[in-house]
Amino acid sequence: MSRLDSFINRMTAQRDMLNLIRDRVDLPDGPILEIGLGNGRTFSHLRENFPDRRIVVFDRQLLAHKSSIPSSEDLVLGEIAETGKAYIGIGAAFVHADIGTGDPEKDAVTLTWLPTMVEGMLATGAYALSGLPLERQGLERLPVAEHIDPERYYFYRRA
Repeated sequence: MSRLDSFINRMTAQRDMLNLIRDRVDLPDGPILEIGLGNGRTFSHLRENFPDRRIVVFDRQLLAHKSSIPSSEDLVLGEIAETGKAYIGIGAAFVHADIGTGDPEKDAVTLTWLPTMVEGMLATGAYALSGLPLERQGLERLPVAEHIDPERYYFYRRA
């Protein structure tokens, strides 16, 4: 599969799962955390679809389009493995993490800290969606939408 087709599949899966969560999942109280701002497209989608929620965004550096930058109090810059620690215990209703690189060696390093961090950020009964698998005993893997490859995007509920 070409890198373009792979990107389109990932973005379609991401959008469809975010819309499924918006339409069919009763999120508990709490903020939404977006791990990986990038260009800001997903943040823009979250802001539009969850207008009454606080959305806190993490990234290494600010590279987002100017229309997709959160307020300064909701933007956390720096190495996410370090800056995210301050948000463990925040009781997030939903965490979205799309920081995979497609490089198995780099992603393996991310997977040494990301699953534990996401689990710690979530409230009990809250949800996570990730482009990387978040294998943790406290995270119950849920099925993704039928048309999405279950190894393309990963959906979880914190037990």
